[in-house]
Amino acid sequence: MDIGATEAVYRLLLDLCNEGTAVLLISEDLDELITLSDRIAVIYSGKIAGVVPAEDADIEELGFMMVGGRRDVAEP
Repeated sequence: MDIGATEAVYRLLLDLCNEGTAVLLISEDLDELITLSDRIAVIYSGKIAGVVPAEDADIEELGFMMVGGRRDVAEP
């Protein structure tokens, strides 16, 4: 997608979230995930390696989970 289309999709996703709609966003772009998400779940080898609130997400920690490291987080 070009920049304009990407921004339109971002706005649509944020509008839906603000209306209370659940959105599942799957992406390899960590900056995109941190910007658009409430929570980030990392899946490694078919299992959830960890879940972190996006506001607390750290790129290095996400990378650690992406290569098989685990972070135990109590779900809210």
